[in-house]
Amino acid sequence: MVSGFVTSVWHRVQYIPLWSALSATRLRGLDHRARIFGDMVGCAMRWFPPARRRFDREVLRIFPDMPRARRAALRREMGRNMGRTLFEILNSAEFQARQERFHVSGPGLAALQAARAAGTGAIVVSGHFGQWDAVRAVLKARGMETGAVSRPQRNRFYQRGFLAGVEAGGRPVISTGRAGTMELVRHLRRGGFMAILLDEKYAEGVALPFLGQPALTSTSAATLALKYDLPLVPAYGTRRADGAEFDVAFEAPIPHTDALTMTTAINDSLSARVRAHPGQWYWLLRRWMGT
Repeated sequence: MVSGFVTSVWHRVQYIPLWSALSATRLRGLDHRARIFGDMVGCAMRWFPPARRRFDREVLRIFPDMPRARRAALRREMGRNMGRTLFEILNSAEFQARQERFHVSGPGLAALQAARAAGTGAIVVSGHFGQWDAVRAVLKARGMETGAVSRPQRNRFYQRGFLAGVEAGGRPVISTGRAGTMELVRHLRRGGFMAILLDEKYAEGVALPFLGQPALTSTSAATLALKYDLPLVPAYGTRRADGAEFDVAFEAPIPHTDALTMTTAINDSLSARVRAHPGQWYWLLRRWMGT
């Protein structure tokens, strides 16, 4: 009982900075609030030594010759982008309301529309890149509500707000784990759409190249697409220079071959996006083997 009380108090203390930042910007417009929140996170990335060291280690793994000044600028850019993305997810209903900010392209959207018309499910794959929930916002506005797979947060106060935001983007929101996998399968077999972020290290996964380095990667999305004959569509919401608009690209569905080949293609797709816009990927994921 004492341990539970201490944990609850500690979770409240951890949540105070986020709550304070959200409260301080409450009376302003969404874009202005998101920019302020992003600047706060960018500042933290600049001055918080553990985050700075971890970021530099991961970036130098991929870009060993990147100068220190460029790394510092990239670190602040990543912090600002991730801060804005978090804020927009926490305010998902407001974020989705302005569809004119989403500039949609790519053949994958037609493939998803065909799947919906046929009453079959579909899997959309992406990563912690840009504003990944812009993809679901576009699909929901077009009558293709898309659920998400989400890892529960340890802090219950943060989890409450984050889960509400993710659910506003599309249901169901399914937790990782065996029970979640069963629920995911049922949803897909009923003709549902699901979005999966595949750039987190998966201990039981297969070592496949990501940005040129071996990374333990789950092959579950490809396996499900093959088993239930579903389109597997990579999609990305790249934040434009103004920070408030997005290029939402639906790439062509990954051809059905085998799970390893398909998952490698997904990693290659995301790698190309990260190389083109390195400040829009979350470099603190401990993505690679040995980290």
